Amino acid sequence: MKTIAIVALLLAAAPAVAKPWQGIEPGQSKRDQVIQKFGEPSRVVTTEGKEVIAYFEQKAIKGTKQVQFKVDPGTKLVERIDVFPGPVIDKESVESTYGPVCPSGKMPASPCYQKKLTDDFRTYLLYPRLGLAVFLNEDGKTVHSFIFTPQPSGK
Repeated sequence: MKTIAIVALLLAAAPAVAKPWQGIEPGQSKRDQVIQKFGEPSRVVTTEGKEVIAYFEQKAIKGTKQVQFKVDPGTKLVERIDVFPGPVIDKESVESTYGPVCPSGKMPASPCYQKKLTDDFRTYLLYPRLGLAVFLNEDGKTVHSFIFTPQPSGK
């Protein structure tokens, strides 16, 4: 959990545009839009002051094993989307969809990723311009999960 909190802080510090997922945009979309689009969730829980709307098992969203929408209970805004893909997605597919590794030096205008390690040595690809972190499985070649976060306010 500490690892995900660190990634969330890194993403929040990045001057980036949020990447929507399935029409839901972190920082813009509301809780009701999630329910309207995907139906009643498998489970709704409150953890660390956030409401988590989860779709899994029979209610899993097509192409996923599980999706979690983290919602601010006060504003009802979706703050983050955690997507656990159903099919195997390889690193090359991620690069062709979201962008290649960033060159050393100045960040280019187009999206690219920085390869990072969590405190427990999990590899992830951070796309600061997209508000996206892609966590890889232990093999370093396939995707474990995607985390979509909003653009920081005032950016």
